[in-house]
Amino acid sequence: MAEFATVARPYAKALYGLARQYDQTKVWGDDLGLMAKIVSEPKVVKVLSRPELNAVQRGEILLKLLSSDKMLDKRLHNFVFVLSENNRLSLLPTIFEQYREYMLSEERTQQAVVYSTYPLKDSEYAELVSLLENRLDTKLQVRVEIEPALIGGIKIEIGDQVLDMSVQNRLNALYAAVTN
Repeated sequence: MAEFATVARPYAKALYGLARQYDQTKVWGDDLGLMAKIVSEPKVVKVLSRPELNAVQRGEILLKLLSSDKMLDKRLHNFVFVLSENNRLSLLPTIFEQYREYMLSEERTQQAVVYSTYPLKDSEYAELVSLLENRLDTKLQVRVEIEPALIGGIKIEIGDQVLDMSVQNRLNALYAAVTN
């Protein structure tokens, strides 16, 4: 997965730079997200990996799979063909994730994932987001995921930082202390 990120980074950075130049970061981000979703579908993966298809045909197939009423910018068309020519269409989901990180970074926003053993109430969610934003002095885009294995408490991931306040983490720490 790390090698995908390394290979995808120059594509995401170049596309984001071009999107900024043409003031299209949001629109292109949405289009890129749609393309990433399409190439993640198993049937599409199977079709695009057929050896008898050349790069142009693969690019055309992807563009046709986008809805017919969706008019892509010509530069995004070119981007699809560059990816296809370099056998990188499968990197679209990773490119999209990195592109989104560039967008959030420019907006001075970070993504956070909160793992909880149960769904958070709206008031709990708002309080948690407010507390984290004040403590980190940044805007956050927070996604909550249910993780019953935590037993209780929450675990928060923001970038490469992890704050684990779960019962599972405390039990693991206690186990390590007792066995060492």
